Amino acid sequence: MDPALLLVLCLSCLLLFFLQSQSSGRGKLPPGPTPLPIIGNILQMDIKNVKKSFSNFSKVYGPVFTVYFGMKPMVVLHGYEAVKEALIDHGEEFSGRGYFPISERTSKGLGIIFSNGNRWKEIRRFTLMTLRNFGMGKRTIEERVQEEARCLVEELRKTKASSCDPTFILGCAPCNVICSIVFQSRFDYKDQNFLTLMERFNKNFKILSSTWMQEKHNSQSEFTMENLVSTVSDLFVAGTETTSTTLRYGLLLLLKHPEVTAKVQKEIDRVIGRHRSPCMQDKSHMPYTDAVVHEIQRYIDLVPNNVLHAVTRDIKFRNYLIPKGTPILTSLTSVLHDDKEFPNPEKFDPGHFLDESGNFKKSSFFMPFSTGKRICVGEGLARMELFLFLTSILQNFNLKSSIDPKKLNATSISAATISLPPLYKICFIPV
Repeated sequence: MDPALLLVLCLSCLLLFFLQSQSSGRGKLPPGPTPLPIIGNILQMDIKNVKKSFSNFSKVYGPVFTVYFGMKPMVVLHGYEAVKEALIDHGEEFSGRGYFPISERTSKGLGIIFSNGNRWKEIRRFTLMTLRNFGMGKRTIEERVQEEARCLVEELRKTKASSCDPTFILGCAPCNVICSIVFQSRFDYKDQNFLTLMERFNKNFKILSSTWMQEKHNSQSEFTMENLVSTVSDLFVAGTETTSTTLRYGLLLLLKHPEVTAKVQKEIDRVIGRHRSPCMQDKSHMPYTDAVVHEIQRYIDLVPNNVLHAVTRDIKFRNYLIPKGTPILTSLTSVLHDDKEFPNPEKFDPGHFLDESGNFKKSSFFMPFSTGKRICVGEGLARMELFLFLTSILQNFNLKSSIDPKKLNATSISAATISLPPLYKICFIPV
């Protein structure tokens, strides 16, 4: 037989088999664009802007649809109602963690971020209990963040108002807070051990020692040394990069919108003054600053598509049958940038979180930390850090850009997994 004809026949059979398997395998999965053999829907999406592709799909197929990355289906939840219904109303069924090839190679399904089932439940419970024992939610943690905020201010003074890239310094501050919790000690920013830690972290480092011990010989226990090390590593990953990126992006937005910065500084002068450190009690008296911090998180949309979930059992959801183990992608962009809840969502506007009287206005659409059973365990700490770090910086410095603020680019350089701000230079001018 002619080789070319044989190839055509083989490809035809493969296509037929693929279409039949997808037809039978999808069952009552939500509708979605027709996938191609092998590659799925990859050619129908803008890989550089996946969230825009999902928005376009939702207009055609509705708030719950299926896409194929390769041969495997993934159900996408788009919009507040669908995300809330899944992660809150059916929280247990949607609490699984989707498969990540990279995480399987690095953490082997251990730790708190990528684990599943009973392992995840035990480690999460243990982590929350341990963090509380270490002072999470108590005055002692706030004191550590305040101390780090003062150290951050001193490091910024050392720049002597010169133009600088704030990435490293802003990364050190939240990392040091985690160090103070885990190791009960902070580090000087020039400490070689700390620099080594930061370097390893940036390369998806592995912590090599831990203060926990007991059950390494119990084969049934989830509290193995390897699992606890992965959990500590997760705390650094989740507690450092997310907060430092938000701070870095936030300062860029404040540079670009000096009128917003001026209002925050006016509120700082009125409530805190110049002679004491900001504290969390101040927040209730600073509605505009609180709104700015919320708007920074809403606007930057740090994790556009959340961390992948999976259903823990076969579930009927909105008249669709989603099989156990199906990956679930929840679009946080569709919630944080909902144009009915936040008019002109692509515009940075603290008014999104203020009522007509200038009081702070809560929104159930505010989900930068996700929601439901997989909500970020460090949400409280992150909120505290963002408020205290930003107010401490603006209490002590005016922000200046080397270029016209209107020409600053605040568009994310990545719209896939993490929204990263473009590189920029900033001058911290002592007040």
